[in-house]
Amino acid sequence: MPASPADILANLAVVDAERQRRSSVPALNARVVALKSYQQRRFSLTYADLLRSERYGAASRFFLDELYGPGDFTPRDTQFARVVPALGRLFPRNMVEAVATLAELHALSETLDTTMAAQLEAERISGSDYIRAWQGTGRAPDRQRQIVMTLDLAARLDQLTHKPLLRNALRMMRGPARAAGLSELQRFLESGFDIFRAMNGAQEFIAVVGSRERALAAALFAAGTDGADPSSTEVALAGLP
Repeated sequence: MPASPADILANLAVVDAERQRRSSVPALNARVVALKSYQQRRFSLTYADLLRSERYGAASRFFLDELYGPGDFTPRDTQFARVVPALGRLFPRNMVEAVATLAELHALSETLDTTMAAQLEAERISGSDYIRAWQGTGRAPDRQRQIVMTLDLAARLDQLTHKPLLRNALRMMRGPARAAGLSELQRFLESGFDIFRAMNGAQEFIAVVGSRERALAAALFAAGTDGADPSSTEVALAGLP
């Protein structure tokens, strides 16, 4: 079923609720920020080769900065919420679906980050701390859904690059977007479009990310558990900063 504006707004509301929850507990908020920074370093380690790649480096940095980083995405999310009711009139359905996927992924990731940070005892995070928090949070199906949605978002962005009229439409929106206070949203859309168009096909990028994320998630859940390979903890720690 195609996503509706109500679905997008509901997911953005989940993100806002997570922020409000954390802002009321400074220690939890600090651990979430530390967790996001740690996960960004983990991404940099897992995809060091892609980040160095001439073809895939920009796309890897886009995901690193726009989805995995500790930055404050409140301005972008607020601007998204403002234009959601008009999305169907302004953009084709496949762009609306990309925005819906982004919103759903954002909501799930923020929820998982809050829950995981609550398992941490301090802002300084070691590999062992991360494994314990990961396993304490559980929710293996949600972790798999998080990976699937990340790959789906990349695929949708790639599909959008095959529509040159859409790029022209985005360029024409710069002035109106700036005047309407939507500059952060405009920057995100143009940046994502241009980066994925320059990659000239995202199939290999998506396959590599999917394979590595699933392997690491499995290793993190298995590390040190009963019946698991004794080396499972070493495998999990090898994938962490």
